[in-house]
Amino acid sequence: MSSNTQIIERLSNSGLFIQDSAFINGEWVKSGKTFEVYDPSTAQALGKAANCTMDDMQAAIKSAHTAQEEYFTSTTAAARGALLQKWHDLVLENIDTLSTLLSLENGKTLPEATTEITYAASFIAWFAAEAPRAYGDTIPSSTPNTLIMTLKQPVGVCGIITPWNFPAAMITRKVAPALAAGCSVVIKPPSETPFTALALAKLAVLAGIPANVIQVVPTKDRGVASEVAVNPLVSKISFTGSTGVGKALAKLAAGTLKKVSLELGGNAPFIVFEDADLDLAVEGCMASKFRCSGQTCVCTNRVYVARSVVGEFTARLVGKVKGLTCGAGLEGGVTQGPLINGAAVDKVREHIADAVGKGAVVECGGEVPGDLGEGFFIQPTVISGATADMAVAREETFGPLAPVFAFDSEEEVVRLANATEFGLAGYFYSRDVARVMRVAQKLQVGMCGVNTGKISAAEAPFGGIKESGYGLEGSKYGIAEYQTIKTVTIGNIHV
Repeated sequence: MSSNTQIIERLSNSGLFIQDSAFINGEWVKSGKTFEVYDPSTAQALGKAANCTMDDMQAAIKSAHTAQEEYFTSTTAAARGALLQKWHDLVLENIDTLSTLLSLENGKTLPEATTEITYAASFIAWFAAEAPRAYGDTIPSSTPNTLIMTLKQPVGVCGIITPWNFPAAMITRKVAPALAAGCSVVIKPPSETPFTALALAKLAVLAGIPANVIQVVPTKDRGVASEVAVNPLVSKISFTGSTGVGKALAKLAAGTLKKVSLELGGNAPFIVFEDADLDLAVEGCMASKFRCSGQTCVCTNRVYVARSVVGEFTARLVGKVKGLTCGAGLEGGVTQGPLINGAAVDKVREHIADAVGKGAVVECGGEVPGDLGEGFFIQPTVISGATADMAVAREETFGPLAPVFAFDSEEEVVRLANATEFGLAGYFYSRDVARVMRVAQKLQVGMCGVNTGKISAAEAPFGGIKESGYGLEGSKYGIAEYQTIKTVTIGNIHV
């Protein structure tokens, strides 16, 4: 922690590095208990976060429920949009502080952290514009002298549970549409990265969003976190995380028939056909595999390359990966930050060992750097000769490991790509227009990148199928997840 002392002091002076407090009922409150948050580049404590209790969570939910109706009825859609735009502006005004804080608690490089803050702000701006576009319909009635119309209304209090890999963007992608729709929110931020969520909440209140409309309740107690799924005052939960936890939350939410959105695990295929632009494909693979050190839900997990070009593609990919540099996220020239914790490093090593034991070859990387101290680092890795019986074919690695599989036909690779219970994202490269249309329709994923490794934007629907979850975030569809449709039938209008 000593090497970061001056940075932490500067963050504390900014007023956005908020330790050992939750934001409940419009006030910063101490829970009494805390847990340590670690800098993954040093494995040393960065600060302390409030470890909220069940009483804290229930107080936050009750406060949000009290605030809900007043917030919706006292603000117009245009007014909510204006408040969101002010929040957006404050986020960008504080981008340097937010990026530094995010990099420290998450480990991603400062350029990546800065990009994430900009990305996070884009969701606030998008839903600021969407707020007044919550149009209803008028429907011709089959009954004389009758008018049918629909109204879109907020679903109610929303429980928001976010992951550590995008501490800012996963907050804004969920909270901005909820606020735009007129909902209040109770946020349970990830215990690995709670400080970014608290900072964003403070900026939201400074922007004029009513203080008790946003509650932030850090906790390491799963029972406390699960209260948002069972409490009858909560009308919806939105969760991003593992498939196992998502299933458990969905079961709990069924008890009160809450509306649920789940964005869960992935096992994304990245397919390179023989007619692909190989340089473009390598560029896309680097972006979709090694961003955030391989710790994104839409990360490439399996690289399938046509046998006729697999050698050339692998050589070019290895050349690029060897140019990556591991180190602390705030250090200049670093392109790969640490993984989030030691368990993440262990999983990558286990997948490499399993693959090598079954005949794969490590083309580059694969080692824990010996010169980077106690942080959670592992070298970016490419392995060749991957096969379907290896763990990397079935399990999401969530780390900087690119296993390269060879394939012989379009039919074979589509079958291999779809041979997973997950269906979040997929990528493929081809210059054959007919093949592009064919394969895009056949891949069993919610999002498909064709000749690009970048598929996420505020205007693009984000969500999966199969065991990758349900519900959409971002885009014109994102606000609908936080709304209900009320039908109003007016009869005897000519009497």
